Amino acid sequence: MPRLPTFVGTSGMGPRLQPRANCKKNWSPCRNAFASRVLRSYKSDSASEPERDHAMATSIFLNLPVKDLDRSMTFFRALGWDFNPQFTDETAASLVISDTIYAMLLTHDKFSQFTDKTIADTTKTAQMLIALSQDSKETVHSLVDAALKAGAKEPRPMQDYGFMITRTFEDLDGHIWEILYMDPAHVQPT
Repeated sequence: MPRLPTFVGTSGMGPRLQPRANCKKNWSPCRNAFASRVLRSYKSDSASEPERDHAMATSIFLNLPVKDLDRSMTFFRALGWDFNPQFTDETAASLVISDTIYAMLLTHDKFSQFTDKTIADTTKTAQMLIALSQDSKETVHSLVDAALKAGAKEPRPMQDYGFMITRTFEDLDGHIWEILYMDPAHVQPT
């Protein structure tokens, strides 16, 4: 059995890892979902525990260019999100939105290492809309209100479609985030 990490406290930007011995039977939930997923990814050598593989869950990683990395990190922390320090340095920050949704905030120099295309001028163009669902109307409002308080702009009023509401904000770099709630009773199986 490999030595499993344990998540103890935070470094201000996320969990700190420390090796933990004799964790063979200890698959209890961790303090956060990221830590739990890492622990579940290890193979078990116990016949009483299901086999775990090293496969990573299907995830989405948005790569967003930002002009001021520290300012952007402060902004997104104000929304209640945090960063994975393992993938954060002076050129990039790994924003953890959920267990399977991450945004890599990249300085313009870093972002330019991944593409030859010009970074979009978000005052004139929209390259994409980032839609993020929430579990209630209240969480939509609290998230967007927190973004506005932290310096975001709300470019249009809330949209109410009866079964779904959306509110939109532009972050400090003009990336457009559409925060939505959809009534689960309205969604039909595919």
